[in-house]
Amino acid sequence: MDNDVSAGNTSTSTLGHLALGLTLLAFGIGHTGAVGGVTAADAVSLALYVGGIALFVAGLLEFRAGNGFTGTAFAGLGAFWFTWGAGADARVSDHAAGLFLLLWALFALTLTLGAAGRGLLGQGTYGLLFVALLLLGIGQFADSGFLTKAGGWLAALAGLAAWYGATAALAHWPTTVPRRAAGRGATATG
Repeated sequence: MDNDVSAGNTSTSTLGHLALGLTLLAFGIGHTGAVGGVTAADAVSLALYVGGIALFVAGLLEFRAGNGFTGTAFAGLGAFWFTWGAGADARVSDHAAGLFLLLWALFALTLTLGAAGRGLLGQGTYGLLFVALLLLGIGQFADSGFLTKAGGWLAALAGLAAWYGATAALAHWPTTVPRRAAGRGATATG
């Protein structure tokens, strides 16, 4: 996921990525309508406590350990999930909800750009989150069920990526694809 989540490291970064992954999975699946009777509103408790509070605390611990990027990602996303979960019962217009999601999409874009050089899995997670929030926000403005479902699927994929990265760190699974030489008989020149 990033430099903090390498195979064998069981730091707060791993716990934070698990919290992010589980919350994104519940949030995303709820928006897809793939499971009968399950909506995004059913993810409110998970978003509030696991995605909000636990992820925010993991972010603070990452800041304390000197990991500025991971601290920013976890504390910021913890604030997103807490705000989303706490405001779930509030009556807001579709445009206000869309604006909320679009503003947080900008935060996810910042994380995507900031994750450059930290591994494709981490950058992919934040990139998928960015596109998911973008589609969900536009879907709110346009009252489009199709965009909402597409955003939900991308959020679920981002959740799977975050979950895999954390699980890989605990289970000593690979998080990168080994590079192969350009072709048969290729050698490095130097």
